[in-house]
Parts: sequence; structure tokens; C-alpha cells
Amino acid sequence: MSNLLGVSEAILIAPNIYWVGMHLKNDPFQCHPYLIKNGNESILIDPGSMLEFDETVRKIKTLINMQDIKYIILHHQDPDLAAAVPEIEKLINRDDLLIVTHSRMSLLVKHYLIKSNYYEIDKNNNKLLTSSGLELDFLTTPYCHSPGAFVSYEPISKVLFSGDIFGGIEESWDFYADETYFLKAKLFHQEYMPSKDIFNYALAKIEKLDINLIAPQHGSVIEKKYIHQLIQDMKNLDCGLYIEEKYNRELIDTIEELQQKEIALKERDLLIFEQSKRAEIGEMIGNIAHQWRQPLAIINTSLAILQEKNRASSLSKEELGEKLQKMEKRVIYLSETIEDFMSYYTPDKEKSWFKICDAVQRSLDIAHVPQTNSSVKVNLVINNEYQIFGLINEFIQVLVSIISNINDIITIKNLRTVEITIETDKENDYIILSISDNCGGIEDFNLSKIFDPYFTTKHKSMGTGLGLHIAKMIIEENMNGSLSAKNIYDIENEKIGAKFTIKVKNEN
Repeated sequence: MSNLLGVSEAILIAPNIYWVGMHLKNDPFQCHPYLIKNGNESILIDPGSMLEFDETVRKIKTLINMQDIKYIILHHQDPDLAAAVPEIEKLINRDDLLIVTHSRMSLLVKHYLIKSNYYEIDKNNNKLLTSSGLELDFLTTPYCHSPGAFVSYEPISKVLFSGDIFGGIEESWDFYADETYFLKAKLFHQEYMPSKDIFNYALAKIEKLDINLIAPQHGSVIEKKYIHQLIQDMKNLDCGLYIEEKYNRELIDTIEELQQKEIALKERDLLIFEQSKRAEIGEMIGNIAHQWRQPLAIINTSLAILQEKNRASSLSKEELGEKLQKMEKRVIYLSETIEDFMSYYTPDKEKSWFKICDAVQRSLDIAHVPQTNSSVKVNLVINNEYQIFGLINEFIQVLVSIISNINDIITIKNLRTVEITIETDKENDYIILSISDNCGGIEDFNLSKIFDPYFTTKHKSMGTGLGLHIAKMIIEENMNGSLSAKNIYDIENEKIGAKFTIKVKNEN
């Protein structure tokens, strides 16, 4: 092997992500399994064939216990990727082991005599979220090279596990690709990808991702500095050189159908967004009524007292002045409340820099968290200098959605002592804002669904199930960030509450 990189042991390629394969000498078709360390929910990716079984198992055992693996991802059904799974199952020996693949693949890989249950990505919103908060996004890449093919993206480390895509055939194998890698990948893709149109459909999805590293099943690991040019070169490849014209046409028709479905999904998201805006109008009226109820009651009480004392001729100048001053303060508060809500619900004209601390304070005012009430304690650990670029009212909308959910839980559970912590941090190029509470957390079976449209555990009078879905759309599509949720536990592993984390790139 060149580059003097030893492969006798597992190789760390990103935080908690390891190559656990072996170098098959004189074999141009190198196959690569990968391991993501994640406590007792670790993930094994494309474990390979029995040729690599002993070496792969040995390397995994130097990192974790085999029983710590909960998920095995299979990007396609071929034996060079999946044949070792039944033997690996025996070593893992846990009832909750899941085979993560596409439903069109689970029909095929079962013929290896796999016994574990399947986690079919297309039936789970193309996502996997572990209880620790580790999230994987799956992008379907149909017919590259199998009907149910897909790639896996880990958004924190920005590693793409690309299956057959970006694979290479090379006699002289380098662990890491160099600037000549396209020449090694070219032949593989021309032979295995069915057509240029189909391959470009997959590349268009991948190109939208922010990728630091590509870990393919074959070939070499590709670093960020080579990724952009490699994709551009790949786009111009004539693929499907050995496919009959009739079959090639059928595949292209399938891709066109998929593109139409993608357009339909975008239209659905736009419809959902419009529906959410209409729902917000109702929420605004409800929030205004909530904010106004107490000051209006105070004004009404003061008026009643003044009228009664006036009739009894017992009203002094001092008391009249005091009551009028009290009523004036409440009227000013009512006016300011209207201004706050009008500002929040009026879209910004253009993006700008804004301080996170300002957005947090305005969202607390709008969501009406009673910060002075001893039963609800809000801990603000905010760096007042942190700024992000975007639409502040959209960001406030995200925070209001999260905080309003906490308010609803407090009401539903009738909680007496609540602590909410809002804090900021920096990690590499990202600013992180987290909101955590001690309200008991999210049911495990609901955790992966809370960002789905129309999903809600509340009565219809308390929500539409759109708030968190729209919040995720705003952060991930409008601000190029990420929004995730996980449960938090105490030292005795008892569930305490939930934590929402927003990561936005620091462009400053």
C-alpha cells in the first residue's frame, strides 16, 4: 500500500468514525466496511463478505464490544457488501439488532439467512435517529447501481458513506484518494452506473450536501479538497456502456417519474408552509388573548373600585391618581404586546446580522414564559456577542415553537417545578443554541417523528403538528443549519427531559 498508511489496525477517518476493513492484496476491487462508535447503539456500515470477516471483526473488537452494535447499514444487496452479516449477527447476539436498508433491498438480503429485524429507510422518513441524538440522513440513489440503492450522510462530521458511488477500481491502492482518483473511478462508474441521466440524478442530490469526507464501499477515501472537482468530472461520464437501449430507456423513464415525485413533494411542503401560516394567525390571537387577560382584569377591577368609591363620595385625589397610573401602565403594556406580535408575524424584508440574545429574549416574551414565577426557572447562559446571519423573525419563530411546546407540556402535566436552560456555544465553524428542560422528555417511539408534518401528541385544540416541522425547514433550508432533539438522562439513567439543539454556521 502506498502513502505509508498502515492498515493492519482500524483507522480513524472522522470523529468516532473508523475504517475497519482489510487490504486484499492484488485485488483491484477493495471493499470497505466502516464503524460509527455510538455507545451501545454503534453502527456498522457495509460489513463485507467472508473474505474480510475475521479482520473486520478483529478491528471492531479493538474499538468496542460486538454487542454494542445495534445497527448494520446495507447500501445494496451484493455479496461483497452483505454476505458476512449472518455470522456478524451471531457475534452481536442482541434481539434489537436492526438491518438498515431500503425496502427493495430487504426482500433480497433476507436470502443470506439474516434473522434480525429491518429498519427500512423509505418507511422512516429517510432518517435514523439514535437515543443519544446521533442522526443519519439517507438519500436514495435509485439504480446506482441497484433499484433501492442509497447513500448515508452524517451531518455533524459531514461524512458521506456513498456505497457504490465514488467507488474505484485500482491495482495500486491508496487509502486516501489523490488528484488522479477520477481516472481510477471512471471505469467502475462507466460499467456499473446504468446511464448518464440516472447517475446525474444521484449526483445532483449529493452535490447539495456539505461534505467533508466521502467514504465509499470501493476504492479510496476522498477528502474535501478533491470532492467538488470529482463530482464535476463524474457528471460528464457516459455510463451504461453495456446496457441495452430499451432497458436504458425504461430506467430513464423511472428517473423522470422520480423527479416528478420530487416536485410534488416540494409543492406539498409549500402547501404545509401556507397552512402553518394560517395556523399561526390563530396562535397569534390565542397568544394575544393570553397576554391581555391579566392586565384587562386589573383595569376592570380598578374601574369597578373607582366607580364604587365615586358613588360613595369616598374617593381621594391620591387614590384616584394611583389607580389611573396603574391603569395607564396596563394600557401601555397592552399596546407594546400588539407591537411585539405584529413585529414577530411580519416577515423581514431581507436577511441581516442579528444577536442571538435578542432573538431569545423576544421569543421568551412572545411565548410568555413566566421568568419571574418561582415555579418556572429560566437559566440563560447566552454569549451576548454571538451573531448569526438570517431573518430574525424566522429564527424567533423556531424558538417560539420549541418554547411553546415546553409551555404546553407544563400545562398538560400540571408541573409545579420546571427548569428551562437556554445556552449558546461555539463548535468549529458553528454557533450552537440549545434549549433543554426537565419536563420528563419525549417518548422514545415518538422521538424520530416529532419533526414530521402533522405529527402531534397533543389534543387538536392545542396544536396542528406543524410547528416543529416548519422550525426544522427554517433552520435547515433557510439557514443551512441543523435542528435536532434528544432526551437527557441523570446519572442513574433516568430520563429527565428533552434537549433541542440548533446549529448554524458562523459566517462572521
